[in-house]
Amino acid sequence: MPKNVLFIMCDQLRWDYLSCTGHPHLHTPNIDGLAERGVLFDRAYVQSPICGPSRMSFYTGRYVSSHGSTWNNIPLKVGEMTLGDHLRPLGVRTALCGKTHMTADAEGMRRLGLSPDSEIGVLVSECGFEPYEREDGLHPDGPRYPRNAAYDAYMKVRGWPDDNPWQSVANSAEDEHGNILSGWFLDNADKPARAADEESETPYITGRAMDFIREAGDTPWCLHLSYIKPHWPYIVPAPYHDMFGPETHLDPVRSEAEKRDPHPVYGAFIEERVSRAFSDDTARTRVLTAYMGLIKQLDDQIGRLMAFIEEKGIADETMIVFTSDHGDYLGDHWLGEKELFHDPSARIPLIVVDPSPEADATRGLKSSALVEAIDLVPTILDYFGGAPVPHIIEGRSLRPILYGEADKVRDFAVSEYDYSMRDVRKRLGVEVKNAKLTMLFDGRWKYIFAEGFRPMLFDLEIDPAELTDMGADPAFAEELARLERLFFGWTRRTSQRTTISDAQIAARDASLGEARAGILIGYRNERELRDVLDQAGGNAGPLRKSS
Repeated sequence: MPKNVLFIMCDQLRWDYLSCTGHPHLHTPNIDGLAERGVLFDRAYVQSPICGPSRMSFYTGRYVSSHGSTWNNIPLKVGEMTLGDHLRPLGVRTALCGKTHMTADAEGMRRLGLSPDSEIGVLVSECGFEPYEREDGLHPDGPRYPRNAAYDAYMKVRGWPDDNPWQSVANSAEDEHGNILSGWFLDNADKPARAADEESETPYITGRAMDFIREAGDTPWCLHLSYIKPHWPYIVPAPYHDMFGPETHLDPVRSEAEKRDPHPVYGAFIEERVSRAFSDDTARTRVLTAYMGLIKQLDDQIGRLMAFIEEKGIADETMIVFTSDHGDYLGDHWLGEKELFHDPSARIPLIVVDPSPEADATRGLKSSALVEAIDLVPTILDYFGGAPVPHIIEGRSLRPILYGEADKVRDFAVSEYDYSMRDVRKRLGVEVKNAKLTMLFDGRWKYIFAEGFRPMLFDLEIDPAELTDMGADPAFAEELARLERLFFGWTRRTSQRTTISDAQIAARDASLGEARAGILIGYRNERELRDVLDQAGGNAGPLRKSS
C-alpha cells in the first residue's frame, strides 16, 4: 500500500496560539484533532528564528552553519541535499504547494552548466521540490516570483482584474468611499480584507493541495503544503476579521526591568521600528485581532483538508506533520517580528501523526522531549523506509518517540541567527563576520552566545517568561561555563564531510588497503609485506620488483 506524507507548515505561527498548546480563547479544534491522533511535541525549536534560514534547515535536515543560507534570500548552495533528493530515489514524488522562501544559487548553477529550466535545474532552484504551485506571498508592487501568475489568473476569473490582487485585494481593505487601505499598515489590521474568504491565500492554497492529491494517484508522495499566513501583512477576510476582540487578547509578556541596562544586542532590537510599533497597545490590539482571525481561518482550512483526506480513503496511509517556521513576538519582551530566541520567536508548534500501527500507543501524547526542526527530514525518510545518512542529515528521527521506544532524542537544542543584514549591526558597530547569535537550550537553561558581547542566560525553570537575563551575574559563572563547554562541543561537530559516512571510514583498514593497492609505505622488505598480508588473509598480488 503506498505511503504518503502531508508536511504542513504555517508562517510565523506562535507555538502557544492554538488551543491544544494552551491558548484560552483561540479555539482550534481541527489542529487539536491532529494532536489527538498523533504526538504533540511541546518543546520544538527552529534552527533560526527567521523564514529563509529556518526553512532551509527544515528542508535539508542541517544546521544553518552547515547549509550556509544564513538569512533571507541568501542562496542555498548547489549541492546541498534536500528532502526531495533523499525521497526521489525511493520513488516518492516530492512536491510543493505554497511558500519556501528559497533563493536559487544562480551563480553556482551557471558554473556547473545547470539550466534553471532543465528538470534538474528546476529541482535545484526550488529547494528540491517539484513546484506544483509555489506561492510565496511577499510580493508588493515590485519584482514578483513568476509562478504567482496562477493566483493572479484565479483572481481574474473571480472578477478581480487587478495587476497584483495579492496586494490590492487579498491584503488590502476598503473604506466607505472605495479607497484602498493597504494591509501593510498596522492601523488597517482590524479591517476586513477586500477578498472573500475563499479568495484569500489560505483557502486558495488548500484547494491547490487538494488538486495535487487528486492528481497524484497511486504514486507515493510527500506534499509540502506551506501556508503564507499568519505572517504579515496582518489582515484577514470577513468573517474572521472581528471574531477576536480585545477581551480575547493575552497581555504582553514584558517588564520595565527588561529595558533597564539590557544586553546590547537585545537593546538594539528593542529600538527597531517594528518593536516600537508592537509596544504601542493600540497597534498591538489591531494586529492581534487579525492574527487570531488568520489562525482561526487556518484551522477551518485544516478541517476542510482532513475531511478531504478521509473522503479519499488515504488517512491510514498518510503521515501528517503540522508545524511553523518560527513564531512572532507580538509585543512580548518589547519586540515585534521574530529573530531573537525567546520562546515566542524560536519555539514552534509541532504535531506528527504517524498512521503506522506501531504508533498507536502514543496517540494523544504531549511529549516534553527537546526536538529541532531538522528532525523532520530524518523522520520522513525513516517513514518511507530510507536508510539513515547521519553524515548528511544532522537531525534525528522522531520515530523512537512516536513508537514509545524512547522519551528523548537529544540533550539540547540549538538555534542560530545572523543579524548582519539588519541595521542593528550597523548601530552596534559590529563587523559582518561577527554579527552572530547562537542559542543552546538544555530544557532548563537557555544560553545565548553573542559574538563580541557577553552571553545571555535565562533559567526557564524559575523564570519561564524569560524576563530576567542573568548572563552578567557572576553568581552564574559556573552555569555559563558548563553551557559554553556544551556549545563549544557542538561547534566542533563534523558537518561538511557529506560525501562519505563515518561508517564507511570506520570500516576501512587504511594501511592494509594501501598495501593491497601496491602503495608500500614504511615496509622494510617484501617478506614483511607478505607476513602482514598473510595475517590479514589477503595476498600481495603482483609485487613490483626493484631493478
